[in-house]
Amino acid sequence: MPRFRVPDYIRTTFAVSDWRAFRLCGMDEVGRGAYAGPLVAAAVVLPQRFRHPLLRDSKLLTAKQRELVGAVLRERAVAWAVAEVSVEEINARGLGWANVDIFRRLVEAVDADGYCCDGNLRIPVSRPLHSLVAGDRKVPAVSAASIIAKVHRDALMTRMHDEAPHYNWASNKGYGAPEHRAAIREYGPHPAHRRVFLASVLQTELDLTGTVAQRVVAIPVVGAG
Repeated sequence: MPRFRVPDYIRTTFAVSDWRAFRLCGMDEVGRGAYAGPLVAAAVVLPQRFRHPLLRDSKLLTAKQRELVGAVLRERAVAWAVAEVSVEEINARGLGWANVDIFRRLVEAVDADGYCCDGNLRIPVSRPLHSLVAGDRKVPAVSAASIIAKVHRDALMTRMHDEAPHYNWASNKGYGAPEHRAAIREYGPHPAHRRVFLASVLQTELDLTGTVAQRVVAIPVVGAG
């Protein structure tokens, strides 16, 4: 298989001859598989020839590394933005809709010549956009977006932890860790939980609208957009 090269990708995908003058915006999301908290995505336009030793897929970095490189990216990026889809929106309209709409919002928020979105999605926008599987490991701007989105969402879930510590969101960031699943069974779902998604993935007999819901601590979700 030929080696992936960003200049060739830009030329071929966006039909341009001078890739150096092309402002490519990378986009990636975090939190798609979480039980709680919003879906978060970021969009980043990097300066030409930007380099950093820690610029890679956020999943390949430690939390400290992500914070370090994330601060550099936010300072040096030509443009960047973060978008959130709230738990209320996810519960009402579904995670599939949320995963598409969050990128639509980012395209509207960041001006660029073309957009590269990690994954395999069809996003209804009027600007040139391409979905690239494993884009977060191939395109630096998408890697940058993955880092900024991850740092943002991790900080948000850590703040939410203080209002419902029994779910241990500071550690599991809303994903389905064993202690998180156990807390849901013991305390019931929180308003910050994605209830429709939760019911399908847990496959339990939790009554999300009956007696279990009555035991939910009524704490508002903070930081949801």
